[in-house]
Amino acid sequence: MAETVRQVEALDRRIVAKQADVRDIDALTKAVDEGVAQLGRLDIIVANAGIFTFGSDTQKIEEQSWKDLMDINLTGVWHTYKAAADHLIASGAGGSVIIISSLAGFKGLANVAAYTTTKHGIVGLMKVLANELGPHGIRVNTIHPNSIDTKMVKNSSTYKLFRPDLDDPQAEDAEPAFAGLNPMGKAWIEPIHVSNAVAWLASDQSYYVSGGQIPVDGGAAIK
Repeated sequence: MAETVRQVEALDRRIVAKQADVRDIDALTKAVDEGVAQLGRLDIIVANAGIFTFGSDTQKIEEQSWKDLMDINLTGVWHTYKAAADHLIASGAGGSVIIISSLAGFKGLANVAAYTTTKHGIVGLMKVLANELGPHGIRVNTIHPNSIDTKMVKNSSTYKLFRPDLDDPQAEDAEPAFAGLNPMGKAWIEPIHVSNAVAWLASDQSYYVSGGQIPVDGGAAIK
């Protein structure tokens, strides 16, 4: 967050940086209200917070793990919208709501039932919001990344999902399996390409794009 503040201010722009838990609607609403009070309006919502649990048969998922994913990945997205919706609508036509889903929002990925359920759930929320906000001239879409080059994906537990035959698999051990997920043969997608999709959906260049499920996955959704 500090680096983001530094880069924005280096461009001689203003930024209001606040930290809040998406499970806490009061804290989230306060953070949004403070930002709007200082900057004057709100035009874009990006719901990006999310967590992941590692492979388990669906009946073996721990109760707390299931609850945590629902609270953050699903209810947290609703809270993000809820905290900002009135400001967004007040700003008028041209706004955009961008929700980060996943390849798991397209497919029924085995052994990640909680995560997959949440990522399908926010697609349903997106479709409802696209209908509700369309009359206001506000667009709503989901973005569906595949395996992105971040710590959420690149860690020993995830490698173990793909290489259960190894006691301590490393990135190079799991790379061929990850690359096999999409026709482009790309194991891990650079985060900038997801950011580029967010920037496009936030811009007027995507003015009539609403209700869409935008893949950033190297074609994994069709494989």
